[in-house]
Amino acid sequence: MTYTCTDYRLEMILLGLTRRLSEEKLSEEERRLLLEEIRRIEIQMGL
Repeated sequence: MTYTCTDYRLEMILLGLTRRLSEEKLSEEERRLLLEEIRRIEIQMGL
């Protein structure tokens, strides 16, 4: 399997979203949206 720039980009986006999720000052709506986006990227990456 080839590791592409797109793979790297998705990993970095996922990392950023996960870090944002750990912030204490998130509303429930923001937390829900972050979790949805994380799940979407994980599916796209085959995780």
